Amino acid sequence: MNAVHQAAAQGFASQADTYARGRPEYPAEIDAWLRGALGLHAGRAVLDLGAGTGKFTRWLVQTGAAVTAVEPVAQMRAQLAAAVAPAQALEGSAEAIPLADASVDAVVCAQAFHWFANAQALAEIRRVLRPDGRLGLVWNVRDESVDWVAQLTAIMAPYEGDAPRFHKGDWKRCFPAGGFGPLALHSLPYTHVGPPQRVIIDRVMSVSFIASLPLPEQARVRARLLALIDQHPDLSGRAEVAFPYRTEAYHCERLA
Repeated sequence: MNAVHQAAAQGFASQADTYARGRPEYPAEIDAWLRGALGLHAGRAVLDLGAGTGKFTRWLVQTGAAVTAVEPVAQMRAQLAAAVAPAQALEGSAEAIPLADASVDAVVCAQAFHWFANAQALAEIRRVLRPDGRLGLVWNVRDESVDWVAQLTAIMAPYEGDAPRFHKGDWKRCFPAGGFGPLALHSLPYTHVGPPQRVIIDRVMSVSFIASLPLPEQARVRARLLALIDQHPDLSGRAEVAFPYRTEAYHCERLA
């Protein structure tokens, strides 16, 4: 666990159930990207690195490829093993991947790469990839052009601290990366529809640096979320709400 940021180690361990409930899925079109950009199909092998509770692992299994999922947080890994039985779930980290050299055709990091965007992790990823293998990086990005979504960000932002975040863009400093070709981006719209408790409250409370807060502070965050849902005209009284996202899927090729 030494390689895992404290916010991830504490927050994801304590809120694995909330993470599994509240995190959005992915647009159906991501399947075509996996098969096309990453070349996944039966007979291929893929590593889901930083697999969490298996939200994205399910999509990898559906391609027919043999899936190995690596996750350092035990509570997340337990959710993963129970939810995605066809995948082999292993303990490990991006800096110490428990796989042999040149053993997979693709490595995918969904909602995860910003936690380990460093030269050591990229060297490990390159090590386990076969020549011409593909690295895929996927994030669901909140659409903050929507007023109430921007207000959610305003509630969360004061607690970020030094936690790595996609929106900070620090992960991009790794690229161009030695031994890899250029990154290509495929962007897809996605809307997460469901009850406010799951789509908004569970989503926010599962954020690493929120989930690792002391319980009284978590209660204050939850109260602000409930107030927003109660008062905002687009949310108040709704049995279901539509949370808008943009799925950003990047990929690059391991150079021989």
